[in-house]
Amino acid sequence: MMKYIKQQRLANNLLALKSLRSQMNPHFIFNALNSVNSFIASNDERTANKYLTDFSLLMRAVLENSEEDFIPLEKEIELLQLYTKLEHFRFKDKFDYSIKVDEHININDFVIPPMLLQPYIENAVWHGLRYKKTKGFLEIRITQSNTDEIVITITDDGIGRQKSKALKTENQQKQNSKGMGNIKKRVAILNAMYKDKVDVFIDDYKNEEDSGTKVAVTLKKDK
Repeated sequence: MMKYIKQQRLANNLLALKSLRSQMNPHFIFNALNSVNSFIASNDERTANKYLTDFSLLMRAVLENSEEDFIPLEKEIELLQLYTKLEHFRFKDKFDYSIKVDEHININDFVIPPMLLQPYIENAVWHGLRYKKTKGFLEIRITQSNTDEIVITITDDGIGRQKSKALKTENQQKQNSKGMGNIKKRVAILNAMYKDKVDVFIDDYKNEEDSGTKVAVTLKKDK
């Protein structure tokens, strides 16, 4: 009986993870296609074609990884590099960015849930940096905290969570809450199944007018 209950719990968790992943992809695709639409509307066919080429590369990678609970960290870095490039493509007048990986990290030692980082980058751009009066900056850093874990930090100097919330419509607040709730559920299920591999902490980046946001994702080594 205990074995049966354990198997059922695992099956339920796997089903829940699949459902949460399937909810993420349409939201992500919708936003990206909106970007293509804006280029076409401004009669910028060349830019639209370039954007679509990179977008198709990203979509192929996303679909290839969509059935996996974890993927190599190297693949996730490639995904976030491509995704951030696409966001900068559309909002290059709003922010610059950098992605830095500590050269001492052996990224082959770590795995990560696919597209875990993308929603936090999306939030930084769409809800923080996009509304900043001056040009902002997005920084993604991967550093080693000890031999068994690394920390991925996503920081922006955008308008911050409180100002962003005040600007959103009720529908936008619901969508954002749903997206972040989706991530929390995925992390909780994966930690229950794989014994606390991932931890996420979100805070204000600075105590200034444009307080910005800082997300820290702690990832434990695959054993």
